[in-house]
Amino acid sequence: MGDVNLFRNNRLDELTSWHADWNGLRVAVLGLGVTGFAAADTLAELGADVLVLASTGPDERFDLLTVLGVPFVQADLREVPAELTAQRPDVIIVSPGFHPDHPLLIWAAENQVPVWGDIELAWRLRDKVGVPAEWILVTGTNGKTTTVQLTATMLAAHGSRVAPCGNIGVPVLDAIRDPAGWDVLVVELSSYQLHHLPQSGPGALAPWASLCLNVADDHLDWHGSAAAYRAAKAKVYLNTAAACVYNTADAATRQMVQEADVQDGARAIGFGLGVPGPSELGIVDGIVCDRAFLPDRFERALELTTVPDLVAAGLGAPHVIMDVLAASALARSYGVLPATIHTALETFHLDAHRIETVAIGDGVEWVDDSKATNPHAADASLAAYESVVWLVGGLLKGVDIDQLVHKHVGRLRGAIIIGVDRLALRQAFARHAPDLTVFEIDPDDTVSNGNEQVMTVAVRLAAGIARTGDTVLLAPAAASMDQFESYVERGRLFNQAVHDFLGR
Repeated sequence: MGDVNLFRNNRLDELTSWHADWNGLRVAVLGLGVTGFAAADTLAELGADVLVLASTGPDERFDLLTVLGVPFVQADLREVPAELTAQRPDVIIVSPGFHPDHPLLIWAAENQVPVWGDIELAWRLRDKVGVPAEWILVTGTNGKTTTVQLTATMLAAHGSRVAPCGNIGVPVLDAIRDPAGWDVLVVELSSYQLHHLPQSGPGALAPWASLCLNVADDHLDWHGSAAAYRAAKAKVYLNTAAACVYNTADAATRQMVQEADVQDGARAIGFGLGVPGPSELGIVDGIVCDRAFLPDRFERALELTTVPDLVAAGLGAPHVIMDVLAASALARSYGVLPATIHTALETFHLDAHRIETVAIGDGVEWVDDSKATNPHAADASLAAYESVVWLVGGLLKGVDIDQLVHKHVGRLRGAIIIGVDRLALRQAFARHAPDLTVFEIDPDDTVSNGNEQVMTVAVRLAAGIARTGDTVLLAPAAASMDQFESYVERGRLFNQAVHDFLGR
């Protein structure tokens, strides 16, 4: 068995190029989501012997596997399928949704089968189209997608061929196979994807620049502990070539950079809302400044934009300005000029359901931040408003909601609790704001009309509490899958209910 494993591992060590010999490699792909299908499709194109194992997936993807000639097993996967044992895979490609303690991953460990994520596979295959693109990596508990989009917009304005990809929705495996090729990939990485990245060896990433925006407890049900979650996030900085960008207000991100093994010459670049020191980006008298990417950074700074300009562009919320600063640091590390950044920001628009004003009626602003799927994101959203009627609740994913409620009770006019994890919220409001007007919507009471009815009731109740000058804020601090298909559907139904209520 030892000789077999040695032969297998030696072959895997040689697979660091699209043009290597992948033919006949036995690969099991776990999951048939976006990343799982991209992995199966890529490996089939390379001539590997692929087996897909998935509990669910869109019917069209199973149909496409049949067209590609890729065998698959559709089962609950709580037990190891006989087909997997018979395949004797050389390597397993795991989709982000599989917990580390999943039975198939335990089986892989017991049988010494290497496990890769789709990101490692894409890194090994990144040379399909000419010279490989540089990679810029972005992670963090919140703000990843906006920062990736901002960075890509700045790089595009610079004239670079750039693709935002990864956890943002476009698999990196699809990006590296684009026949036009790219200069830069801006890759959003979830903690799940980072968990499976190796720290060294032929599959270890070596990005141009890297960033962890912030760290707060999240996905503890997946990682098992806050320490494991943070350790996964810290991998983003490994082997960075040019710039490790960190949040000066978040000690954890600073520590990650200090402890990371990076390439010679890589710089630590801080960003924050205060006055920047040398090698930092920040704000001086309403001017967004770069004191990092200029030779005389100890004496002066470069203007990138102004806070009033960001407010005019809809980017004025403090946590969004933080994303702008982080993206600017990444772009500046690649040589994007300050004037180019200013121009790019003038045309940038936030995605829907990210601190989006839905309507203003009778002096009340209705805001959709359905993307605030954890307490850290909701904290930033709540801090942007002075008097709030808060729509909160859903799947809390094992995190503690008590501190968030305690921090913001002073700005709350009232609260509407939705979702299945209502007990912790109910107790937190009773503990910290016993006199606050709080309504609770039991899903069983609205089941006859489905999810649309939940938002209809929530909006009606919120309108009864709100007063002129208030903000009704959907910032659930929780995942959406208990009652909705996604945070997008949750936000869309909130938007619809608001417009129906206001009659516009």
